[in-house]
Amino acid sequence: MAFPHMQQPSFLLASLKSDSINKPFAQRCQDLVKVIEDFPAKELHAIFPWLVESIFGSLDGILVGWNLRCLQGRVSPVEYSIAMEFLDPGGPMMKLVYKLQAEDYKFDFPVSYLPGPVKASIQERVLPDSPLYHNKVQFPPTGGLSLNLALNPFEYYMFFFALSLITQKPLPGALHIRTSDCAYFILVDRYLSWFLPTEGSVLPPLSSSPGGPSPSPAPRTPAMPFASYGLHHTSLLKRHISHQTSVNADPASHEIWRSETLLQVFVEMWLHHYSLEMYQKMQSPHAKESFTPTEEHVLVVRLLLKHLHAFSNSLKPEQVSPSAHSHATSPLEEFKRAAIPRFVQQKLYLFLQHCFGHWPLDASFRAVLEMWLSYLQPWRYAPEKQAQSSDGQARCVSERWAPFVQENLLLYTKLFVGFLSRALRTDLVSPKNALMVFRVAKVFAQPNLAEMIQKGEQLFLEPELVIPHRQHRLFTAPTFTGSFLSSWPPAVTDTSFKVKSHVYSLEGQDCKYTPMFGPEVRTLVLRLAQLITQAKQTAKSISDQCGESTAGRPFLSWLGFYSSDTNSSYPANDLDEMGQDSVRKTDEYLEKALEYLCQMFRLNEAQLTQLTLALGTTQDENGKKQLPDCIVGEDGLILTPLGRYQIINGLRKFDIEYQGDSELQPIRSYEIASLVRLLFRLSSTINHRFAGQMAALCSRADFLGSFCRYHLMEPGLTSRHLLSPVEPGRSVSRVRGPRLSLRFLGSYRTLLSLLLAFFVASLFCIGPLPCALFLVLGYFLYAMAMTLLTERGKLHQL
Repeated sequence: MAFPHMQQPSFLLASLKSDSINKPFAQRCQDLVKVIEDFPAKELHAIFPWLVESIFGSLDGILVGWNLRCLQGRVSPVEYSIAMEFLDPGGPMMKLVYKLQAEDYKFDFPVSYLPGPVKASIQERVLPDSPLYHNKVQFPPTGGLSLNLALNPFEYYMFFFALSLITQKPLPGALHIRTSDCAYFILVDRYLSWFLPTEGSVLPPLSSSPGGPSPSPAPRTPAMPFASYGLHHTSLLKRHISHQTSVNADPASHEIWRSETLLQVFVEMWLHHYSLEMYQKMQSPHAKESFTPTEEHVLVVRLLLKHLHAFSNSLKPEQVSPSAHSHATSPLEEFKRAAIPRFVQQKLYLFLQHCFGHWPLDASFRAVLEMWLSYLQPWRYAPEKQAQSSDGQARCVSERWAPFVQENLLLYTKLFVGFLSRALRTDLVSPKNALMVFRVAKVFAQPNLAEMIQKGEQLFLEPELVIPHRQHRLFTAPTFTGSFLSSWPPAVTDTSFKVKSHVYSLEGQDCKYTPMFGPEVRTLVLRLAQLITQAKQTAKSISDQCGESTAGRPFLSWLGFYSSDTNSSYPANDLDEMGQDSVRKTDEYLEKALEYLCQMFRLNEAQLTQLTLALGTTQDENGKKQLPDCIVGEDGLILTPLGRYQIINGLRKFDIEYQGDSELQPIRSYEIASLVRLLFRLSSTINHRFAGQMAALCSRADFLGSFCRYHLMEPGLTSRHLLSPVEPGRSVSRVRGPRLSLRFLGSYRTLLSLLLAFFVASLFCIGPLPCALFLVLGYFLYAMAMTLLTERGKLHQL
């Protein structure tokens, strides 16, 4: 290659870098479109890595690129429209990719930015099982430190696109952006629809020049029949090791190599962050999290799963049956059949296991939950959706889906148990948490689904009673013939083999399986049913208490003379903020969830009542006065596991009251801080200066003494009960002298009430001074009445 030709690309790259700083976004994209049209691949390959990084950002997250994860049409319509048109699967950027693909250019991608298990495997000189990495590892020369993958242009582009979801951190102002409205999310949807079509075939690559031939994207070699793609073994796809063009290659393979690559890249970059060995290590409580997905990440994965179900379910009816496999079947149809079990299942299972075990116990778990439920219901994305029954009940799950349920058994059963353990530790009084329990119960209670799961468990637990070499075949590589299971006699044996193979491939050969419909899980379900019942009662109690506190508050409290209750009976809950409508929703969700759980596990009312009584959970006055379940130890009360559940869910609580000086309580939100401090200093000065006189007045036995004691004594401090439930009868007396408290004047409510009183008086032509006299006179009459009632009550107690 001549030297002058090496200068032009460098000049082109320098010019584009300069334009990226000096020109507006729209002008830069127009220039890029013209460059892609006018320049040959020889000159474009030098700018390609820079262009990809400038769009999707750097792998270290420092450069944000076009920030597609925050770009929205309603906020920046011009930039959004230009970016989407440029990056569309049929747009200029993809045309550049195909131009470079036709010339077989390779680009280095650092292994250090790959997901953890892949990076560790390659660094240990072990080739990962995914064909995506075969024949691509570039070992460094002697003395080199970095490992790279040699990727073709389409792979390089998709690697950057997929990893930008993880490497690019959202900007501070983008916390409340709706993910489904962003350019990145919509581009993922477009790429999936283009390369994994549910109707028709994959569109061919765009021509590199008008009227010119389509670039040949180097399909797989024809040495291995594509029909073997559907087998579950890591060595089956080693035919992908060579990506060289073959004259005798099947032309139909050209249409799907991009589909394969797209799916593998998305799955590897988004899901392959945990290996089976890493997952088993993560069961230790001392293990550190290697990767923590975000809510946005989970939403994008859910989009991928929903589209994959639609893609797989778009198989023609005559090709769904395994007996329909033949060499005449198109590679795209075979790929539809193999996409989920071969590429997605294991990595998704480990990904979900990590999320279930490490995601915070808050409402953000809803994203993980919906992703899981979307995967469990492929029938929702089938073209022939069954109509809902006329009485509004959920439609019956067809027996057609029994193979899917059986071959994904762990994703139904073990993850359901994982969800139960989470639900038992969350506040079910919260409407958001109640909704999650309702969603899971509703999905699993669909007619015929529980029976199919039970059938799958029976197949797995079926004893090994067939050919002796069967156990050996279970864990060895199958042959590459089309008759993998044809030599096995009974059909049920083949089905049982598939279920066992699925479980052992995901959990390892020494896994201990806990049946979903066994006694251990049934106990957890009964406990959840008990907590649902208690949560319903608690929600009702909170609702009743809020109504009573609002309706029963005396009128004089608005004048500041009624002490506020600073010790509420229940802890703070979002029900307090959302009102009666939230209580109604919570009750509906929990009621339906309990009904669905009873259907699934065949529970009856008698069992629930018996369990409630056996565990001692019958509540006294809706749980307001009963202590949490605990035992008495040497150092006091010790909470039992049941007691911890009751406290976490707000079902019971210890009655804790403020025992200190009321004048020294923290300043409340309804008080003026500076005024409270000023009034405290004033009260302290008066109490210090006139302590003797106040003590003399309060010691009088006549009405004046009673009147002074009513105002100057602090009744709450004369006899405080110690709150230890072990010795409920003990009390403590504190000798405190009489004192004056003016703190009530620092309340917004008191000041507002006084202003309102003066305003009403002005309407009747009463001036401020007469109004003040009337208020003082009215209070004195009230105080005299209260003094008489207080003294009479004391005499009655004596």
